[in-house]
Amino acid sequence: MIDIRDLTLSYSGATVLEVPELSVADGAITYLIGLNGTGKTTLLRCICGVIAPAAGTVRVDDTPIRAHRATPATLGMHLNYRAFDPRHTARRHLRWIARARGLPAGRVGDVLETVDLTRFADRRLAHYSLGMLQRVGIAAALLCEPRTLLLDEPLNGLDIAGIRWIRELLRRLADAGTCVLVATHLLDEVERNADHIVILGNRRILTDRPFADIMSDLGPGETSLEDAYLRIAGPPTQLTSGVAP
Repeated sequence: MIDIRDLTLSYSGATVLEVPELSVADGAITYLIGLNGTGKTTLLRCICGVIAPAAGTVRVDDTPIRAHRATPATLGMHLNYRAFDPRHTARRHLRWIARARGLPAGRVGDVLETVDLTRFADRRLAHYSLGMLQRVGIAAALLCEPRTLLLDEPLNGLDIAGIRWIRELLRRLADAGTCVLVATHLLDEVERNADHIVILGNRRILTDRPFADIMSDLGPGETSLEDAYLRIAGPPTQLTSGVAP
């Protein structure tokens, strides 16, 4: 579970996002949506302790998050598919992460199998496609058998089979009790798999509601999450702050 209170996030001296209160539940897939510049990636980085908030607190599975400290043992994250040494193989990369986090080396083989990369595990990452790099990042996030899982745009670069695979993976994890928080722009996929929606815009949370409730409140002429999103968030010219992802 993720619990946020009185959070203020800043970038280059400007306030990017203010979150008075947000709880992301266990056993559910929560999608974080909003245009570029609304603070999605900045929020995920703060939850992971990569950056420090200007104010406020974040707790993950009852553990207070402190920036630049050790990652909580129950937290898995994949925030950047470029965060690899291209000279490494997938197996070496995952072994390095496992060692850094004090995890058993045997988990590497398990997660390689989970993401269907066992047969490519000893190929250098420089020769991986974007979709394969996404799978390596997801494998790294799964090494700790997370109670809370954060993913930033994990669908980018995946083909049709890959999108279906991650959809089913996230559903299995949520059904097993994992707190899953995913930032994405792909609203069609959100409609297929979401339990809960958080919409960011204008430096704040515009909506924090179950997906079913949002869809049951569609207005006249509205047929999709995209329609609901545009009504809630307003025209695109009003959405982006232009200072953070």
